[in-house]
Amino acid sequence: MARLAAFDMDGTLLLPTHRLGKETIDSLHALHQRDITITFATGRHLMDVQKVREQITLPAWLITGNGTRIHDLEGQLLFGCDLPSSVAEEVIHTHWKTPASIHIFNDEGWFTDKPLLGVMEAHVMSGFHYQLRDLRQMPAHEVTKICFIAPHEMLLELKIELQQALGDRANICFSAWDCLEVLPLDCHKGAALARLCQHLTLTMADCMAFGDAMNDREMLERVGKGFIMGNAMNQLKSSLPHLPIIGHCETQAVSHYLNHWMTTPHLDYSPEC
Repeated sequence: MARLAAFDMDGTLLLPTHRLGKETIDSLHALHQRDITITFATGRHLMDVQKVREQITLPAWLITGNGTRIHDLEGQLLFGCDLPSSVAEEVIHTHWKTPASIHIFNDEGWFTDKPLLGVMEAHVMSGFHYQLRDLRQMPAHEVTKICFIAPHEMLLELKIELQQALGDRANICFSAWDCLEVLPLDCHKGAALARLCQHLTLTMADCMAFGDAMNDREMLERVGKGFIMGNAMNQLKSSLPHLPIIGHCETQAVSHYLNHWMTTPHLDYSPEC
């Protein structure tokens, strides 16, 4: 019996409109009534996710920045991990052979140097937004992560370039089809959830988790029950072929599974089409 449920947000818990559906909210409340610990494990910033948590009026532990931060139910920091300043400085100041936009995240917010059309649609629930800055003038210390946004094919080329430059000094992964992130080494959702479990006197076997992108891989492979979304990146499905695939986020498939698990756990699960 799972005692903690960890949810990625975009492409998993949220609808394609980047909002929570009514059925999903109802399922989360039902989990809470059954004393299941709720955890949002996301690449989003704390300021972003806090607003979502407030709107659904549920206590939830927060793993943000793809595992670079863990906050408790009151918003107090339990764990933090930053990019080495030498890595952040190299990524910010190198002229990469890509048209991708670059985005810097720290505890103060989200920073980029050019307006980006359409990107704010993902933050309609919270109103969280980027701040325009000259990135080369920003300090390289206390940077939680750096991400590049561009079409996937461009990011594939950039990933090779970043790996050649940074080697084993950083973790480079796709958090979405069009988003490539540079993160602290060995800092990911799986490691963060393990730290949270230790804090709560739980084990990873006590957890279930849901995700759709490569930044969810370590979390999904380490929990007792991991579930991959039908709309997930093919790379994730290929890397974890033993995990069950549930329905699409647009049909609120997480809610569909949770309702089955809470009401008829003795029956085999049939994904919603």
